Amino acid sequence: MRAGQSMYQALSDYAASDFYPYHMPGHKRNPAGGEMADYHKIDVTEIDGFDNLYQAEGLLREAQLRANSLYGADETFFLVNGGTGGVMAAVMASTEPMDEILIARNCHKSVYHAAILQGLIVRYCYPKMISEYDICDGVSAEEIGALLDTYPEVKAVVVTSPTYEGVVSDISAIAAVVHEKGRILIVDEAHGSHFGLSPHLPQGAIAGGADLVIHSLHKTLPAMTQTALLHVNGSRVDREKLKGYLCMLQSSSPSYVLMASMDACVKFVKEQGQERFGAMRGHFESFCEKAASLKHIRIGKMTKVSQRKYEFNGWDPGKLVISVKGMNMTGKELGDILRETYHLEMEMTTETYALAIMTLMDEAEGWQRLADALCEIDGRIKKSADGTASASGEKAPVGQLKSSMPLARAFHSEWETVPLHTAEGRASAGFINLYPPGSPIVAPGEILNEPVIKRIEECRRAGLNIQGVSEAGEIVVVAL
Repeated sequence: MRAGQSMYQALSDYAASDFYPYHMPGHKRNPAGGEMADYHKIDVTEIDGFDNLYQAEGLLREAQLRANSLYGADETFFLVNGGTGGVMAAVMASTEPMDEILIARNCHKSVYHAAILQGLIVRYCYPKMISEYDICDGVSAEEIGALLDTYPEVKAVVVTSPTYEGVVSDISAIAAVVHEKGRILIVDEAHGSHFGLSPHLPQGAIAGGADLVIHSLHKTLPAMTQTALLHVNGSRVDREKLKGYLCMLQSSSPSYVLMASMDACVKFVKEQGQERFGAMRGHFESFCEKAASLKHIRIGKMTKVSQRKYEFNGWDPGKLVISVKGMNMTGKELGDILRETYHLEMEMTTETYALAIMTLMDEAEGWQRLADALCEIDGRIKKSADGTASASGEKAPVGQLKSSMPLARAFHSEWETVPLHTAEGRASAGFINLYPPGSPIVAPGEILNEPVIKRIEECRRAGLNIQGVSEAGEIVVVAL
């Protein structure tokens, strides 16, 4: 392999050579290997010259250094099972079994899974709601500081920024508070892998001072699904311990196709990123000009919320929260119309909004088609009967359910199955969440009450994807 050679180039050169594979994978790069055989030619294993992800010294180390130079962290690691493995490794490397951890209640389920595996005592920070859009606000640095005073045994703090809907917290302020109190800050920036890469975009969590930052490249950059990065800053985290967890939580046979995709993505952003991010900003502004004529549909961004005090520090221009709150249409119905009539597939839908993800790879046509479709639909809808709220009504803040026992204990407890509508007062033995995004509505150990049961039932009636409730409407609870 030549120094500085991209992974794709190295794999392509090897595929074109006369080396015969007396090793895995079993397809042996044979073009007769089925309809996916064209992709097999660059799919190798840890053979001579191709390095080892968990002890990178050559090709893979160079690729990781290229990624690191793009983002500017102290060290960067490739992740081959998405951001999930990185989040879990970050949490587990920052704590010891039975430690306390403080997490924002809207964190991805992978944070909870790591807490269960590590047997952690979980303390929660509850973001408020941006009521105009029924989405979580940013995390308050002041509240994080107060909670760290309340729970002095907490070892690490986990926040999600940007959120799935694009809401950005003030990571610099949060990092200052967390570090002042000697704790570790983990930022799940899975949906912000583009942050900090252009002056047209918000500052990223790396520059904001977080100790560990997770990026899912595939979410907002041109990389294959399941590709992600874990960045480390400073000396608060034991890097050898972190590497051990990465090795433990990821496949021992990492895909070279995925790793080549990460390397190619980094190269693409370095070479074309500034031009494309500039174009993206122009597309966004043109979209907003068109959307300004909407009378009923509202597009979430900073200028569209009320003057009440919110905590968020910005809004990702690539996340379009398309709200029909207060109208005679649900977010799911809007998504169905966009798909079936206009062939526009949304990222997800809820009772009151649909979410579209836009990236540097969206051309003007994509932005224009969505703007035109929304303008047409806007002319056909009207306010709901009371003129103020959608059928699903105002949303309560996430969670704030009482807990009867620690998360890990509840998850490992004996359990029984009961109908959801009879579960009031029972402690959940599993997770119940809307997917996507995968943030728990109910976590193990939390006691179900009437409002949360009603919310879950409304989501099911609206046809949303609720995980943790069977087709028959049953859930698992801690056995009595």
